Amino acid sequence: MPGDSLDVLYVKVARKVLTETLQVKKGHAVTVEAWDNGLPFARHVVAEARAMGCTAIMIYEDEKAYVEGVRRAPADAVGTMGRNEYALLSGTDAYVFVPGQALGAYSKTLKPVERERSTRYNSSWYDAAEKAGLKGARLSFGYVGEDLARILGKKVRDVVKVQLGAALVDQSRISRAAGAVSRALGEGAAADLETERSSLTFSLKGGPEVEDGVVDEQDMEAKNNMTYVPPGFVTTEVDPASANGTVTLTDTLTEYGVIPKARVEFEDGKAVSWDSPARAAMKKLLDFLPPEQRRLKLVAIGLNPELGYGWGQDRFVAGSITLAGFGLRGQVKRGTLKVAGTAVVTDGRLSVWPDGKH
Repeated sequence: MPGDSLDVLYVKVARKVLTETLQVKKGHAVTVEAWDNGLPFARHVVAEARAMGCTAIMIYEDEKAYVEGVRRAPADAVGTMGRNEYALLSGTDAYVFVPGQALGAYSKTLKPVERERSTRYNSSWYDAAEKAGLKGARLSFGYVGEDLARILGKKVRDVVKVQLGAALVDQSRISRAAGAVSRALGEGAAADLETERSSLTFSLKGGPEVEDGVVDEQDMEAKNNMTYVPPGFVTTEVDPASANGTVTLTDTLTEYGVIPKARVEFEDGKAVSWDSPARAAMKKLLDFLPPEQRRLKLVAIGLNPELGYGWGQDRFVAGSITLAGFGLRGQVKRGTLKVAGTAVVTDGRLSVWPDGKH
């Protein structure tokens, strides 16, 4: 796959998304939504769907028109859904979404407040999609633009190719790994995260959510009818008052650049102090939240063995540990995570990988 051309990858991923991720059948109604950068891929999805005997339509979101609309439309009209879109969702069985780079957290096309306002339809969209019973896939390569590529120090085309290649991962391995990790993340379990010369303890809350790249009946029942491509990770909530100790974060991607290292100290759930060579970026990120709200709320474990670090989706990398909720989405690359005394990740490698391989 690394040697495949971009067009070959488009075809392979389009087929995989339709047949494995969304389990599309003959006669299904397929809707494909794409922005400028996603059109070449979207064309293949439409062609493959029609070849399977489906009815397929494509919605094109012009980025320049979108940005102009965000800035010129009345405030109460920005980020809302109309009855035309509700009707479209109600008649759709499978939805393939390739977002535009302007929606990405690292893009400078829209200001953060503009991006937030323009996407406030999210909850309405998900409610309508759930009511319609549709299955959906979001292709994360759509977020990749010049701004993100510049932060990563790579070319847009190279980042896109890596993400598409990681989408072709053996889905069954991801699902088995997700099951093994999920079983270890019990409600109320005590967790211990060892990082570089630091240790952090916290308690888990609620059940885990799985992003394994397949939308099956279990996902539909759990109202998880949209999935990321490439997959996969398992995430679970953290008791917001439970985190104590210090964690060392490494190569954390943020809208202000990559933070090479940061140490964050927690007391009773709150981030109370921090230190980093990238002090200006850390201050901007943490200052976004009032001190009392800077709490560890989520932990995620990456599952995808085909994806490496530094390609814009580090939280999906097998063995990665991601912490969120206190002002940034912090990355741990070589951590050891134990839950209820059982190792889930050891020195950055999954300890519960089903076939013993990484």
